[in-house]
Amino acid sequence: MSKDQKAKAKKEQAKGKAEETLGRAVGNERMTAKGRAEQMKGDARQAKEKEKDVFKH
Repeated sequence: MSKDQKAKAKKEQAKGKAEETLGRAVGNERMTAKGRAEQMKGDARQAKEKEKDVFKH
């Protein structure tokens, strides 16, 4: 996995988790949903990069 893409995926996952947690704390459903979407975006990026690594070897 490309290091910069791996870092970007982790950053998206962490940002999404924080936003989801904050949204739950203040009772903002929109923020909670946006946080979950950000996490899924990071998960998808990470999965894509892992798939690339499988085919490299």
